[in-house]
Amino acid sequence: MKEDNYLEKAVVWAEKNTTISLKSISEGYENPQIFTSRTTQEEIQPDLSFVTYGGIKHYSVLALKNENPKKTVAKWKMLSFLASMERGNLHLLVPKGHKEYTEKLVNNYNIKAVIHML
Repeated sequence: MKEDNYLEKAVVWAEKNTTISLKSISEGYENPQIFTSRTTQEEIQPDLSFVTYGGIKHYSVLALKNENPKKTVAKWKMLSFLASMERGNLHLLVPKGHKEYTEKLVNNYNIKAVIHML
């Protein structure tokens, strides 16, 4: 399954939540805000961002295995921190076959995130 198919499932998952506004990197949606890391000067963008009732902002990322876990950890930590500042959560959306990888990174690097299976 391609990343686009995972992204479609992620949008469906987010729309099931009580969202006021939804932004996604997929077609037909406004893009989520891009953040720049102070330490690495790297641009970081969530796959989805949404606001729930009460103005609580959440960020969501597809958690897929990759060759550069340090980059992934930096992205997740930054998004987790930003979400917590706005009383929200970082949601890691995990396709089948990627759960162990995701849980290992979250536990080893103490990332505050909610893991959801797609």
